[in-house]
Amino acid sequence: MEELRSRRIVVKVGTSTLTYENGKVNLRNMEKLCKVLSDLHNSGKQIILVTSGAIGVGVGKLKLSERPKETRYKQALAAVGQCELMFLYDKFFGEYNNSVAQVLLTRENITSEHSRQNVINTFQTLIEMGIIPIVNENDTVAIDELVGPNFGDNDNLSAIVADLVGADLLIILTDIDGLYDKDPRKNPDAVKLPVVTHIDDRIREMAGGSGSNRGTGGMSTKITAAAAATGAGIHTCVMSGADPSHIYKLLQGKEIGTLFTAMEGTI
Repeated sequence: MEELRSRRIVVKVGTSTLTYENGKVNLRNMEKLCKVLSDLHNSGKQIILVTSGAIGVGVGKLKLSERPKETRYKQALAAVGQCELMFLYDKFFGEYNNSVAQVLLTRENITSEHSRQNVINTFQTLIEMGIIPIVNENDTVAIDELVGPNFGDNDNLSAIVADLVGADLLIILTDIDGLYDKDPRKNPDAVKLPVVTHIDDRIREMAGGSGSNRGTGGMSTKITAAAAATGAGIHTCVMSGADPSHIYKLLQGKEIGTLFTAMEGTI
């Protein structure tokens, strides 16, 4: 695989990467991610981070035994968790002399042309100022994701953001190291697809169902996001978030995760 000469990169990180099974923040992994993204930013890359995890972090911070099902409690936990998430991101990125900005979005922000342009202007200004935007859906006021798909567990949001900012590459970090021809958790003979050039029904069938019990998405939402991003001319990689330093290998052209190549004629 050729080296990915990407300058503007959107990285999406899921709850399963940011937290342990008990819901507490995985500080070591989060710090590694911030270090890698800071280093890439220092090298001249323009980084936009789309983060999940507000509700999961809220569950851990309040020491709850399980994720609540009632929407109003999810909204409250999102408010608590988002505050904690941004505190940690600000701390870890700040240790490497990088500034961050919180961008909370709802679908209404991008369906209206006027609001959409304002969002684009904000992203562009932050990037020009050398600030790393950290994006999440505003779960405290937007309940669609809490009771049904809105952006789609931030996977679809990351594809939308990648399109809005004109990214070259979208990296989706998750708890599995790519797309397999069958579920690797149940089938030890499952084979990983290193590159996918076209997303069709066969690829969607491979994606299967949901992922970890700490998030709300699975491989299927990542395939949907990859289809949207590649259709907009953006290479997309779905890879494990267990070791964020593997992002370096991906950019060097190594076979990491599954790379969904941008559709021909869209780049």
